[in-house]
Amino acid sequence: MKNLFIIKAGTTFTETAERYGDFDEMTWRGLGIPQDKVCVINAFQGEVLPDPGVCLGVVITGSHSMVTDNLPWSLAIENWIPSLVQAKVPLLGICYGHQLLGRAMGGQVDFNPHGKEVGTSIVRKHLKHNNDPLLGKLSQQFTAHTTHAQSVLTLPPGAVLLAENDFEPHHAFRLGGYAWGVQFHPEFDSHIMRDYIKAQADRLTQDGQDVSTLLQTLQETPEANGILATFAQLAAEGKGS
Repeated sequence: MKNLFIIKAGTTFTETAERYGDFDEMTWRGLGIPQDKVCVINAFQGEVLPDPGVCLGVVITGSHSMVTDNLPWSLAIENWIPSLVQAKVPLLGICYGHQLLGRAMGGQVDFNPHGKEVGTSIVRKHLKHNNDPLLGKLSQQFTAHTTHAQSVLTLPPGAVLLAENDFEPHHAFRLGGYAWGVQFHPEFDSHIMRDYIKAQADRLTQDGQDVSTLLQTLQETPEANGILATFAQLAAEGKGS
């Protein structure tokens, strides 16, 4: 029997995990499916990645690591991704996972020249892709939670750009009919985002960001959050574009 796999590429802050669960738990809640239908692989701890043939779908989580650090476990995920794309396994990369998908398929990942994007951001969807199975039903502008220093600076060959904003030109893309990357965090709510801003407050202040404003402008992000349940449905139905 096939299962939906969450590939855990790191762990959140200790205090955040105690309050809201780790990345895998945040993701599982968003998917909205029974826990016994989800298999978590702690890839950052070296657990073996599954054969694409047993995967109903795959979500690769965010991480506090950097893709350009080229850590062995991270390279293992990166080297595994093309087999999923070739097998047309529904795949969703979130933040770090988005960057791994981009680089694994021929794009370029590095530090964003604008610095760090953090907080509740406004993201613009490309209207010409209103038929996209994952993001197509989102509003032209929607809010999403962000915290990232690196980005997919150059999309992989053949990638379809789905969403952007002034800070991040590649907030979402699709590759082929079954693989998506989103730079924003659909698994975060405003409470988790608040934790992230507070945990990084000193560094953000040093970088010239107004932490008070970031906290005051936090919002819930229902449309962005909803793509996890949409992805779970697409995976269950074996659908792509």
